[in-house]
Amino acid sequence: MIDSPVLRRVGRLAPSVLAVSLVVTPGLAAGESDEPWAALVKGGHVALIRHGNAPTGYGGDPPGFRIDDCKTQRNLDDVGREQARALGEAFRSRGVRVDRVLSSPVCRCLDTARLLALGPVEISWALVPPRGPRAPVRLPELKEIVSGWRGPGTLVLVTHGFTVERLIGSVPGQAMTVVLNPAPGTGPGGDLVGRIGAPQ
Repeated sequence: MIDSPVLRRVGRLAPSVLAVSLVVTPGLAAGESDEPWAALVKGGHVALIRHGNAPTGYGGDPPGFRIDDCKTQRNLDDVGREQARALGEAFRSRGVRVDRVLSSPVCRCLDTARLLALGPVEISWALVPPRGPRAPVRLPELKEIVSGWRGPGTLVLVTHGFTVERLIGSVPGQAMTVVLNPAPGTGPGGDLVGRIGAPQ
């Protein structure tokens, strides 16, 4: 019988958590290229990560949303938390050097960023999609963050699907990573290298 700290820890998990842990593992999805990972290992790139799985019945956040109160927001579930942990482990196991982590201040993004455990997490309002007609448009600020990154390691930005859409024109799935090569003067502030699917 194999004995290890990981197996001992898994043995103590509740059945529902164990089921999630066994399902969510890092790796390449079917048809996925290894090019985005190679770019991140090389350094000097930007990883835009959409927050982990956060079920919704509202088409967004519940009525009464408040940025300073997680209980009023749509939050990560067990799957989303495990996705974040698994993705962080994938970064570490592949040897990706992360020099900076920025996150939207919305709780599901902050929780994802912290569970990645890739370094200290800083808040950036440029990663929040506009809410309503009077919300400030921060797209130029976000493009500047992307285009200005020089490394040597990776810049991780944990954000929302609609924020990423404003840069690249499509909404990534939850816990998906979009890899950009900084390029001043381009539309999104960087050239699209590829996408890394959510941990399976």
